[in-house]
Amino acid sequence: MRRPSVRRITALVAAGLLLPALAACGSGDKDGASDGGDPSLVIYTGRNEKLVKPLLDKLEKAVDTKVEVRYGDSAELAAQILEEGDRTKAGLFFSQDAGALGALSREGMLQKLPQSTLDEVDEAYRGSAGDWVGLSGRVRVIAYNPDQVDEDDVPDSVFDVVKPAWKGKVGFAPTNASFQAFVTGMRVLKGDDATRKWLADLKANGAKTYAHNLATLDAVEAGEVSLGLVNHYYWYERVAEKGEDKVNSRLHFLPGKDPGALINVSGAGILKDSGQSAAAQKAVDYLLSKEAQSYFADETKEYPLAAGVTSTVEDLPPLESLQSPDIDLGKLDSLQETLAMLQDVGLV
Repeated sequence: MRRPSVRRITALVAAGLLLPALAACGSGDKDGASDGGDPSLVIYTGRNEKLVKPLLDKLEKAVDTKVEVRYGDSAELAAQILEEGDRTKAGLFFSQDAGALGALSREGMLQKLPQSTLDEVDEAYRGSAGDWVGLSGRVRVIAYNPDQVDEDDVPDSVFDVVKPAWKGKVGFAPTNASFQAFVTGMRVLKGDDATRKWLADLKANGAKTYAHNLATLDAVEAGEVSLGLVNHYYWYERVAEKGEDKVNSRLHFLPGKDPGALINVSGAGILKDSGQSAAAQKAVDYLLSKEAQSYFADETKEYPLAAGVTSTVEDLPPLESLQSPDIDLGKLDSLQETLAMLQDVGLV
């Protein structure tokens, strides 16, 4: 197994991402042995515990093996695995986003998955090296307040939200991981110079910042801003909670493969030489099963990615109808460069 590069570890430490992860590191033996000495599958996941714990409880029964789960930020957990190298206790990495999986793939930490597993998911939503697979998808959209803007006037490109017509009318969450992944995607698609200019223009145009996507959606609902840059599922969760007639916002799905229509995925990869490969493979197979994929669709309002499973969420555009940009999701791994750019521009 390749060891993580000194340059990458140094960068992660400098960014303050690695130390919290290491501080969270507990005891336990390698080769899937828990603190109690029983064989187990250890999962590191960047997904929200409240959101996926019920699913992982079902997974434990499905793989018929004791499962230990370590929750945290995906970038921090990826950094921890890189630091631990072949000493990592993780057998499976269940990431919130593709970029963290891409970072492990680049360092040779993940083992190649069977072709039958890879074939469960469209090629666009799995690692190009065949060592991780997407599990659920989310698309960037523009939420808008129909009392302030007609649907036909909502921009079809994120590059239009920095025009004078939208001065002080746009909300976004610069510290949110999904926004930062979107910015990384723009860097991959359009280059650093164009992305830096867009960020600077966004700030100069008086765009308002919020703590997270839900706060951004709240601001659109309240009329504080006319437009909000968010992920699609926040709106669908709100509609499920309150009913569409009580939600004072709508969504615009961007056409033309605009960077603002990025589809990012949660996904899973198996750690090489963990001694947990068999259990980890069963876990991946379960997460791609109809039961697990339906959980993503019904509980999180994300897009299920396994073939043959479709979302039942009312009025959610089919995944295949979305005009997202063509991008290797594994290349969303340069988060540190994105954070540095956001800091340089003064947005974080």
